[in-house]
Amino acid sequence: MRIGVIPDSPQERRALEAGLAPTPLFETQFAFTLARVVMTATHLGVFDALAGGSATLDEVAERCRTHPRATGKLLLALVGAGYLRADHDTYSLTPQAGTWLPRRGPRSLADKLEFQFYEWDVMAHAVEYVRTGRPVDVHEHLDDLGWAAYQRGMRALATVPAQEAAQLIPVPAGARALLDIGGSHGYHSVALCREHPGLSAVVLDLPEAVEHAAPLLAAEGMGDRVVHREGDALHDDLGAEDYDVVLLASVAHHLTAEQNRILAGRAARALRPGGVHAVIEPFRLDPVGEVSQFGALTDFYFGLTSRAGTWSPDEIAQWQRDAGLAPAAPAVLTGTGIGLQTAVKRPG
Repeated sequence: MRIGVIPDSPQERRALEAGLAPTPLFETQFAFTLARVVMTATHLGVFDALAGGSATLDEVAERCRTHPRATGKLLLALVGAGYLRADHDTYSLTPQAGTWLPRRGPRSLADKLEFQFYEWDVMAHAVEYVRTGRPVDVHEHLDDLGWAAYQRGMRALATVPAQEAAQLIPVPAGARALLDIGGSHGYHSVALCREHPGLSAVVLDLPEAVEHAAPLLAAEGMGDRVVHREGDALHDDLGAEDYDVVLLASVAHHLTAEQNRILAGRAARALRPGGVHAVIEPFRLDPVGEVSQFGALTDFYFGLTSRAGTWSPDEIAQWQRDAGLAPAAPAVLTGTGIGLQTAVKRPG
């Protein structure tokens, strides 16, 4: 997936092709304005106000408790961006908005967009980061409300990739035990355990993550099949041949290459023979002659916010080989840029 300038008319297309369109302006001024418009509409409940059907400007403003004139400008901006449709004096959701933004939708990203208000402030440190090389660890700057927003946002972000990954991870026949390292909200474990009825999971994460993720996991109704355990995977004993699957979802980008290599070795020790080590990450895809925009921007973001960055599937597979595991070919999840790299612990 890419973001970029999309012409609205033949004239604009010709200007873009001729290099006459000011693309840096569109990809900065208008990009951050669009981002803030969608985040603001989510926060104020505009998409929820329209989830049940079309409504007038006054009806939306009343439901959202917002100023009618300013709300009109917001709605118009959303129409121009393709999130709403306007029909005379009424507004309605486009399929894109209806799929992803109402809070009660099964694929809702609303909580992730709410957390982006925190991320927005962190990104303001980008100049300082590049000048000094010192990142701003987002986890260290979250207060109690921030941790709760972070967990809700990560849970929203996990919905679609977790369901697809649960179908792709080659869980061994008869598998009983899963260790989910840094799994916070636990939804990846929930999806895997629903896919494999004989499987139960332990979700290992830091105490502050577990505190705010526990209600999210409880809401899934998995009972004792998916449980939290407070701890630190970099230092805690992970056991020896206790698990059939060890999962690392959206964690590797927070760790250095050496930390990931060591953790892969400890995960391999925790696996039973024939067990599977699965890493779910936004891959840094670097095709010959071209750099993936998604991978490169994500790498910069995680470099700024977590001291590390994204990794290529080759790098992840090498950590698995160093741990004595046999890596499979990587897979990229549908429409996300998020990758899955699995490896098997050979029997004997």
